[in-house]
Amino acid sequence: MSALQLILAASLGGLAAVLANRGVAVFNDALRPIMPEYMEGRMDKKSLAATSFALCFGLVIGFGIPFSLTTKTMLLVHSILLGTDVIGTWSPRSKTGIIVSAVIGALYGIGLVIGLQAVVDLFKLFPVDFLSNLGKVGDPIVAAFAVFPAVVVAYQYGMVKGGITLGITLVVMQIIRVYGRIPIQDATIALSAEGMGLLVGMIILIGLAIIQKPEEKTDSTAQVAALFSDRIQRIQKNIIILAVMGGLVAASTSAGILAGDPVSLQLLAEGKRFEAAIAAFARGIGFIPLVATTAIATGVYGPVGLTFVFTVGILIGNPFLAFLAGAVTIALEVLLITIIAKGLDRFPGIRDCGNQIRTVMSRVLEVSLLVGAMIAANAMAPVIGFLFVTGIYLINLKAKKPLVNMAVGPVSVIFLGILLNILHILQLFPIAAK
Repeated sequence: MSALQLILAASLGGLAAVLANRGVAVFNDALRPIMPEYMEGRMDKKSLAATSFALCFGLVIGFGIPFSLTTKTMLLVHSILLGTDVIGTWSPRSKTGIIVSAVIGALYGIGLVIGLQAVVDLFKLFPVDFLSNLGKVGDPIVAAFAVFPAVVVAYQYGMVKGGITLGITLVVMQIIRVYGRIPIQDATIALSAEGMGLLVGMIILIGLAIIQKPEEKTDSTAQVAALFSDRIQRIQKNIIILAVMGGLVAASTSAGILAGDPVSLQLLAEGKRFEAAIAAFARGIGFIPLVATTAIATGVYGPVGLTFVFTVGILIGNPFLAFLAGAVTIALEVLLITIIAKGLDRFPGIRDCGNQIRTVMSRVLEVSLLVGAMIAANAMAPVIGFLFVTGIYLINLKAKKPLVNMAVGPVSVIFLGILLNILHILQLFPIAAK
């Protein structure tokens, strides 16, 4: 772990915790609407802290960290920024609280980066090697994610248009697979079939969203912006610190210690930066309506903004340049937030597709990760692996506090790996022993 990566992790954790403490920005979308209740005196500190912990802690343990372990080198952003939401809301809201938030948040960021490697090193000492198979959990994502624009089109514009989009995507992928190697002098450029299929699907989706006409004239989002103009001004007053935060997120992504979602996390782990950038961009489009609307209504922004800073970080390989570009990206978002709100009314297809994109991304991930978990588990323990993952997935559906469905696959594989080592010690699992 380089000094730059540790500095970025500390800065990211410390500043994010301070932003949460001051009510400037929180990562958890469900926590954002609650912040004004506390800021305006309708909720006490104890209630805010309890709510924050309830909303964030389970996702850190059951979602962020298990996904991070599947790559062994990168953190899913949820691991760090959900934790800093808790740290910031638990710290006192005072000058002392700012210092406490910054210090604990920085230590938390460093601890996650170092701790992830420590856990990986610990697992390597186990007699039954399951780390080598853990990465298989994300294998189906690369191919399966190329289908997601077609599914969004089907959800939003009907089965026929969705089927046509899927057909075009498959044809493009096959053409690229056969003719996608382009010789240039002494080198050869190899185009990615999955990446080009995803790109074409996104072009079709965005095109359909732009040409969609509003059923009736409405200025609903723009009216919300006018109603909460004081809260928009509050966000814009904090533009500098929010820009710094955006720069740190982009730089951390560029430095290879952070990813914004499970899809780009797996793609980056496999070195597929182009596909990861498209996935991050698609996620950004999906989050425009949610983040923009909640920010306008609450006066509380997100530390990653509309999430396009992840696309910037992926595309720019230099962390210092990524920092500058990420800062500019967040600053533009904040300055143009009212225009963005009006744009959502002018292009209702973008707003409507945002909800579908988030839903479909989750479902595609859920299916892909479940299949990947079965592949990984079966490689670790034939037959038993299939049984274990299927059982955990279905039992989780009946739990009082179930894990998020897409997290069940990675969690079940990690548990299976630990269980196999216990069985090996008891001489009940001699297969795959070192």
